[in-house]
Amino acid sequence: MNAPAAPEIAELEEQERRLTLPRFTHDDAWTLGTLLVELARERNAPVAVDIRRGGQQLFHAALPGSTPDNDAWIDRKRRVVERYGCSSLLVGSRFRAKGTTFEDSSRLDPDTYAAHGGAFPLTVKDTGVIGTVVVSGLPQIEDHHLVVEALEKFLKA
Repeated sequence: MNAPAAPEIAELEEQERRLTLPRFTHDDAWTLGTLLVELARERNAPVAVDIRRGGQQLFHAALPGSTPDNDAWIDRKRRVVERYGCSSLLVGSRFRAKGTTFEDSSRLDPDTYAAHGGAFPLTVKDTGVIGTVVVSGLPQIEDHHLVVEALEKFLKA
């Protein structure tokens, strides 16, 4: 199976516009989190999943094959979303489009921030970004695609 291609910046921006939520409750975090776990289990994906609203962790799961390192990646990618208000993959892509990298040009500690795919903002209509959903354990584009797929299914439910 071939790895998915990296989405273009316009596609990443469109995903964020399209995947705006009408609301996001504790129960929604459970539903989205368990959906992500089900999708990951179907693929035998060794991932960790994390969902936060504000400073509160509402959901966390570590599937077989994931490691504590995945939790560290979750934290680093989540901080990028919290700082920039958009997906970690979009942030990294914007730096690459300028001919540089996040690590070289953001002036942020790479041990604290990682602009790699897998962290996505939870945006509520008429409110803005209220939290994050993050997956870590696959190559960054696959982490991102898994989150987007889950959000698409969550919004259709």
